[in-house]
Amino acid sequence: MAKLAVGVAGVGYLGRFHALIYARHPDIELVGVADSDAETAQRVAEEAGCEAFTDATDLIDRVDAVSIVVPTTTHLAVTRPFLEAGRHVLLEKPIATSVEEGREIVDLADRAGVILQIGHLERFNAGVMALADRIASPRFIEAHRMSPFVARATDVDVISDLMIHDIDIVLSLIDSEIRHISAAGAAVLTDHLDIANARLEFANGAVANVIASRVSRERMRRIRVFEHHRYQSLDFIDQTLDIAYPEKKAGAEWPEIVAERVDIEPVKPLDAEIDAFARSIRTGEAPLVGGEVGLRALDVALQVKQKIEAAEA
Repeated sequence: MAKLAVGVAGVGYLGRFHALIYARHPDIELVGVADSDAETAQRVAEEAGCEAFTDATDLIDRVDAVSIVVPTTTHLAVTRPFLEAGRHVLLEKPIATSVEEGREIVDLADRAGVILQIGHLERFNAGVMALADRIASPRFIEAHRMSPFVARATDVDVISDLMIHDIDIVLSLIDSEIRHISAAGAAVLTDHLDIANARLEFANGAVANVIASRVSRERMRRIRVFEHHRYQSLDFIDQTLDIAYPEKKAGAEWPEIVAERVDIEPVKPLDAEIDAFARSIRTGEAPLVGGEVGLRALDVALQVKQKIEAAEA
């Protein structure tokens, strides 16, 4: 079977990792990388053993598929020519800056009949996959995603940068439409929201409380899911999943809470994401996080932001 010819458009911090993973993948040939900064493109190309370009469109005739890891504001402009040429696309999250642009990207992929996968990396976290396999009917979800301040992503707010990961996970776990959103947040160190809290209420009665901060002293990545007679807690950082449930012993008036830890075999999420992308191309199987999934997460994230802006007006 011939190897997939793949390129990477945008090889800054995250795009470089895409390129290096493609370069060592047994079923993929990394043809080239492109970046508007010629020095960056050349440096990563030498590291990954491929050609360097400064114009992403130079990759189109050379590849079957591409990872697009450029600023969100340029997603539509960079992605459109690849989709129009019938190339498969792994597009970093969020899918776009607006629902309208996101919809255009999804429609372009549908018309071309190609794979469009959105890079919601946490869906390929081994702990998240183990949690999803064990969830039946969540009633309440609480997610915390806290980080110390770093200057790398200050061009976007914390909702697009961090919270959208947990919004996407919550939407994948609760099979119901959102009925109401309430939110609060504040800009602390940048001109954008640096801390935000959202409460998502679903038509089936489930509720999710999602908190994200990039001005915290310590890192925290945790999600807790409450179901009838069961509670599960996932620590993304330690890759531990704890399940607690009531157990009534003979003669006891009340049940006691019994906990057990699920063994999780760690995987590298970006490797798993790229493996899944290649598999979808080979088999035609719909990606775990396709365009419509990415678009829904963006829509909810933008509604959260609008709720906060309206409260501040």
